[in-house]
Order: sequence, then structure tokens, then C-alpha cells
Amino acid sequence: QVQLVESGGGLVQAGGSLRLSCAASGRTFGNYDMGWFRQAPGNDREFVATINWNGRSTYYADSVKGRFTISRDNAKNMVYLQMNSLEPEDTAVYYCAADYSVGRLSRRADDYDYWGQGTQVTVAS
Repeated sequence: QVQLVESGGGLVQAGGSLRLSCAASGRTFGNYDMGWFRQAPGNDREFVATINWNGRSTYYADSVKGRFTISRDNAKNMVYLQMNSLEPEDTAVYYCAADYSVGRLSRRADDYDYWGQGTQVTVAS
């Protein structure tokens, strides 16, 4: 069992930046690939970024590539999402997720085993 708690969301102007954090507890954090997803009202949950167990491989949705950076610190059981050049279209609830199948770097929400409660990001135009 893994517990995930996101933080760092808030209201920001377009062009601004936010850094989301996800604190993990429970089973060995380094055994999991980690991902960030987001969901806007009326939309399906959307893949944002994923990082493999040792942080050496990442994958991004085209919509955030070059603007967002995912990273992790296994010593602290933390994963981060640095979001720059934010756009109103980035407004959503952002979720942290853990995938026990290391190395998969999945973009599918169904592949992730554990989820946080989400943190709201609102980008004002």
C-alpha cells in the first residue's frame, strides 16, 4: 500500500509558474514509476508526465512538453512537477499516481495502482 499526498496547487496568472509536490509513504517508493495526471471539469483524466523508478527516464504529454518538468527524490519519497509558462488550458485538478510495474512509463491512468487526492491548479488569463 502506498499513500500519496499532493500539495502546491493554487491560483496563478497565465505565464506564471507553480511547483507541485507529491509525498509518498508506505511501501518502498523506489519500486514505483510515478506519474502526474490532471482532470478539468467535464473532461476525462489526462496524462501529464511520468518518471521511472530511478528518475533517469521521463515522458511528457505533447501539451506540456518543454513547459513542465517531472522529477523525484527517492531519499525523501517525493515527486515533483515544475510547471512553467502556465496557460489557462492547464487549469485542472492535478493527481499524483504510482505504478508498481517499474519501467513501463505508462500514459494510461488504468495502469497506475495508487492515487493521491488531487490539488487544484487554476490559471487566470
